[in-house]
Amino acid sequence: QVQLVESGGGLVQAGSSLRLSCAASGGTFWAYAMGWFRQVPGKEREFVAGYRGSGSSTYYADSLKGRFTISRDNAKKTMYLQMNSLKVEDTAVYYCALARLPSGSGYTSPNEYTYWGQGTQVTVSS
Repeated sequence: QVQLVESGGGLVQAGSSLRLSCAASGGTFWAYAMGWFRQVPGKEREFVAGYRGSGSSTYYADSLKGRFTISRDNAKKTMYLQMNSLKVEDTAVYYCALARLPSGSGYTSPNEYTYWGQGTQVTVSS
């Protein structure tokens, strides 16, 4: 059983940066994919960025490319999301997730992920 714990959220002004962390424990860091999602009340959980496999293959939501950067430290079993030039519309609860099952759908759907963290709130003010 893997536990994921996000941290680093907070209240910031538009144009600022934040770095979120996702620490894994209770199992191996190996996964078919690891990803960041976000959700606002009343909307579906949205894919933000992720890794496929245990290597360095990253992928992003098209609308966030260039502002958000995903990284990982396998030794620390931690994944990060660097968010720059934050906008008010980036306000959401951000979740990290880990996929332990194979999928042919690209790992951009929440349904493809096995384990989830509790989420961390990011609020961007104007």
